[in-house]
Amino acid sequence: MCKLSSQNSVSYGTEEQEDETWKMYQERKNIILEFLNSELSITLLKRHQTRVELLKKCSYYIEILPKHLALGDQNHLMLPTTMFQLIDPWKFQRMKKVGTAQTKIQLLLLGDLLEQMKQGRVALVEQLKSYTAATFLSDWDTVSRRISELSGLMDNFLTTLVPGRLYIKHRLVSDIGTTKIPHIRLVLRTKMPVAFDRKESVAHEDWVSLRWFSMGQHSQPDQYELRFKLLDPRTPQERSQSGGIPVTSNTFEIRNLLPNRPYEFSIKRAETYTLVYEAWHDTMTLRTKPSNSEHVQSMD
Repeated sequence: MCKLSSQNSVSYGTEEQEDETWKMYQERKNIILEFLNSELSITLLKRHQTRVELLKKCSYYIEILPKHLALGDQNHLMLPTTMFQLIDPWKFQRMKKVGTAQTKIQLLLLGDLLEQMKQGRVALVEQLKSYTAATFLSDWDTVSRRISELSGLMDNFLTTLVPGRLYIKHRLVSDIGTTKIPHIRLVLRTKMPVAFDRKESVAHEDWVSLRWFSMGQHSQPDQYELRFKLLDPRTPQERSQSGGIPVTSNTFEIRNLLPNRPYEFSIKRAETYTLVYEAWHDTMTLRTKPSNSEHVQSMD
């Protein structure tokens, strides 16, 4: 009788231990599932991928901002345009190179961090599929550390999304007599890429009407560089069917084109003194309509 009672006690103890193990497994599994469905969801990663692709198409500029007002000069803030007159042009060109390098590094880092997060998500999903409860619990420290690392990667990614402050190693402004010059800080400013409105850009017989906008924001007038070229010039004269046009609005008409021919058009913001990085511009092809004589001949 005592022996039977002892066996029942052992059995009960084993079942209780198995229940606790299974409960712990479910709790920790839910921790991973919650992490995968929130911080590392497929939807969120796709959204970040879209953001990175957009940033690669942006234009990056140096912006000069005073840190504070100099003593005795409390009534007005020195404008950036005034600061440009005081900044050493050679030193500023060096800072533009720093800005270019920093922008490229940030974009590369964003791509690398995003790829690591994608791979980390795949690894966590595989662990959930392949691990038994016992193996999963025995390897929990490794899994927990991976979650912590991926959370850190996400924090770094979100921080890197915002263009940062430029590090100034040397003074850009020299002392000039008694003029009080405020300390300055340089930051990278981003402008959204410019893209053609493909619904509103239309080709006619010997001219085209083009329209463009800033991606991700309301289109505002800016300075642009519009370029066009005939794609298959057949004579030396036809090779002159190309050129660049400075534009200050979001629409433009190019006339005196050849009928029934393909033209390539590209649009980007005009290069300015503060531009440090711009690796992309939008391009599209439109074919002008056949002339009336060509249309009549085709009907015959």
